[in-house]
Amino acid sequence: MGREAIGALLDQRTPFGRLALVHVLMTAGDTLLTVSLAGSLFFSISPEAAKDKVILYLVLTMAPFAVVAPMLGPVIDRSRGARRAMVVLSATARGVMCLFMAGALKSLLLFPEAFTMLVLSKVYLVTKGSLVPQFASMSVSESQASGAGAAHVAGTGGVDQAPDGASVDLDALAGANARLGLLASLAGFAASIPAVAVLKLLGGPWVLRLDVLVFAAATMAGLRLPTYRKSRRHRRIGAARPEADADAAWETGGPLSVLGPSVTTHPEVTLALSAMSVLKGLVGFLTFLLAFSLRRMHTATWWYGFVLGASMAGAIAGVLIVPRARRALTETQMLALAIWLVAVAAVVAAVVGGLLIQAALAFVIGVAGAAGKPAFDALVQRYVSPAAQGRAFARFETRLQLVWVIGALLPVVTALPLDAGDVVIGTVAGVSGLSYLTGRRALRHHWARSG
Repeated sequence: MGREAIGALLDQRTPFGRLALVHVLMTAGDTLLTVSLAGSLFFSISPEAAKDKVILYLVLTMAPFAVVAPMLGPVIDRSRGARRAMVVLSATARGVMCLFMAGALKSLLLFPEAFTMLVLSKVYLVTKGSLVPQFASMSVSESQASGAGAAHVAGTGGVDQAPDGASVDLDALAGANARLGLLASLAGFAASIPAVAVLKLLGGPWVLRLDVLVFAAATMAGLRLPTYRKSRRHRRIGAARPEADADAAWETGGPLSVLGPSVTTHPEVTLALSAMSVLKGLVGFLTFLLAFSLRRMHTATWWYGFVLGASMAGAIAGVLIVPRARRALTETQMLALAIWLVAVAAVVAAVVGGLLIQAALAFVIGVAGAAGKPAFDALVQRYVSPAAQGRAFARFETRLQLVWVIGALLPVVTALPLDAGDVVIGTVAGVSGLSYLTGRRALRHHWARSG
């Protein structure tokens, strides 16, 4: 898996390889930004002062989706070259914003600037989700045939013809998402080392100035992404794929909502979204539970790095597991297993206690979250038409971000001890696991009755 991910990154002849390079650079930029903000919002001030600033920051993280979902989702779906343009716009604008933030880390201007950065981050996140199946299918087509019907990269900024009805099966989508997840984890880990060093030696503003160079590189990489032109048949059938007849009952499109043009969600995606939402919320909950609990306990600073390292190691292990697990499990089974794994680990942590077991719990939740996200993305990319994936990912990422913020806010506003937090995690994960299994059983019975 690791060799395949690195190989995809190094092969810049393929569309997926170019997307992988963009994703690595954008993730590195996110890491540098996080380190600079953590140094100014949390570690450099008292826990009481940090509490108010962290609450404000968490609330602001929800707001960008109010912009991304109703406005940019439809644009990403309908405009021919909008997806590449959104990637380039996000990288360029974030580089410019880093320059402004470097001079405003100790002023109130930091918060509107951080809000803008979050909006731009979510623009890229939504766009990337809709690009994966397109570029994966183009890369597969290139490897299978170099003649008629195969999409090929026509050079920097070229407009390519997408093959009619081109699609990638669920295994390939899960593998593509997992490779991007692994590269993101490795990029985040690699970028954190110079980021922390610059923070200690020169301060947060210089971390942001370094980030300008990273986002400039991401802009150049984004300009190399290919675009493609849909054929008339591809537009007419909406990139139809050979799904089961039962799946045809759920088509994309739908009424307007507060989040913009809606998509009628396949029930498999609805259930998967609920499971992924729980995993996302528990990641936010544990992150801030450990952060504030360790500060209240006056724990040595190196424990923060140890727990963070355990979580990052879990994320890397999770994406490495996905291709192997997919050979024996379906995506839905992987999500269910991830939830139950968290439930069991939380119960063990509550019973055993201690900082080491908390680091182990962070590792397990890192594994579950990293393994669950590629599975969820693959289900969305399969059951939602490419013509509606911009809107779909905007809506789904809105919900995931919302539950992450809710999970993070609970230990910030309430001084929970670590063992009580573990009980909360175990209970929520256990109930969610039962709900997910019950929902899927009901869905299978419904399909059996309908023939």
